[in-house]
Amino acid sequence: MTAKRDTTDGMSKKAGISKQAPGRDAAGQGRHRNAGSLAETIAARMTPGLLDILHSAGRIAGETGCRAYAVGGLVRDLLLGRETCDLDIVVEGDGIRFARSLAGRYRTPVKGYERFGTASFSMPGGAKVDVATARTEVYDEPAALPRVTPGSIRDDLFRRDFTINAMALSLAPGEFGRLLDEYGGSRDVRDGIIRVLHGRSFIDDPTRIFRAVRFETRLGFRIVAADEVRIAETLSLRLLERLEDYRIVAELRLIFREPDPVKPLRRLGQLGVIEALESLRGERASLGGPLEKIRRILRSGNC
Repeated sequence: MTAKRDTTDGMSKKAGISKQAPGRDAAGQGRHRNAGSLAETIAARMTPGLLDILHSAGRIAGETGCRAYAVGGLVRDLLLGRETCDLDIVVEGDGIRFARSLAGRYRTPVKGYERFGTASFSMPGGAKVDVATARTEVYDEPAALPRVTPGSIRDDLFRRDFTINAMALSLAPGEFGRLLDEYGGSRDVRDGIIRVLHGRSFIDDPTRIFRAVRFETRLGFRIVAADEVRIAETLSLRLLERLEDYRIVAELRLIFREPDPVKPLRRLGQLGVIEALESLRGERASLGGPLEKIRRILRSGNC
């Protein structure tokens, strides 16, 4: 991963956390770059409409000289046999221009975000398609929003939160459905594991703690012991204090919307996150409401 300034290096040394670069998987056990094809799985489990979008994306990418990949939760859910309704596509090229071409095939409007190189559109049937330019992220200091620059699909996968979300499927017509798994995501899906991609992950973005718990309880997975240690180290460095309130509140709202929010909230309590948030209550007025809701949910055992 792109080198960071000494501010984060100092933090990681204090926490005993090492850096990793793209090319090694999260457990340091070698690459899983080309892990077979999911073409038959895609055809069997996706609706004809979503499948058509993916094939169209691959053709348009080829016509415009770029490469397109389906990424993230779609790949994870295919491996788990879970239904998926939305698509995330990453393009090695101009993501917004690509999105406009793809949406044009279906005569649907596009909303672009030039600053981030992303775009989205919705299909008549309700499916949402998110398109992004492949990118790399640089964190100048812990818990800050990253600086984003264009990158490769490999860079884009490495910036993601967990190995299970760091896989991609090629959409190129000649290799449609080929699985790219640089960091052992398919293995961790099989083993039911939540694992970050590198040792600085929670320091770079402490909101990943909330997401780790949300995925763990939703999927019935487990956070690996090494990452539980990293979470504790991140909390001991008081990095939640560096997050802007809206980022914390957004993550809590996602947890409140889970089918059974009691489980992730109890898990956050076990990890020491609720206690850390309570310590901010006096100086962060906007956290008061969510913290009260947490108490109500845990008392009642429901929403």
